[in-house]
Amino acid sequence: MTASADPGSGPRTVYITTGMVEALLELASVNDPDPVSTGISTVPAGELDGDRVESFDPAQPVFAEYLLPDPGNSLTHVFGVELSTPNRSTQGRFVSHPDGVLDVTLRDDLGAVVLVAVPPWEPDETSLRAFDRSGDRLTLKVLDAEPPERPFED
Repeated sequence: MTASADPGSGPRTVYITTGMVEALLELASVNDPDPVSTGISTVPAGELDGDRVESFDPAQPVFAEYLLPDPGNSLTHVFGVELSTPNRSTQGRFVSHPDGVLDVTLRDDLGAVVLVAVPPWEPDETSLRAFDRSGDRLTLKVLDAEPPERPFED
């Protein structure tokens, strides 16, 4: 995320890897017609491998990881609302809207950055957009880069 003209107003541009876009859209597609909501997190650009990544500030946050949602866990979800303690290591939220509303809604779990996806689940601005927690649209830039491999943890 980059700083906007007013440092107190938060990011105006967010960055995400191509692989992350593909994974999130696949997650939404597989779960359609049910919506998906999951935490997403960033990796510093300096940890990514890919073309032109070296032109970024190494500390630049890039969305590259997400939490696997657990939609069947009735202890943490009641009436579609997540009641569990939020994961403090996520910097945003991914939500899918199978109904086609490409905007933040009152039903969405929010984060500092909210990525919203709609059918036909294509990797472009007609299916995926970024917003801040107030619902203001942010610029979403996709980077052809990969995060470092990490062992799977339980």
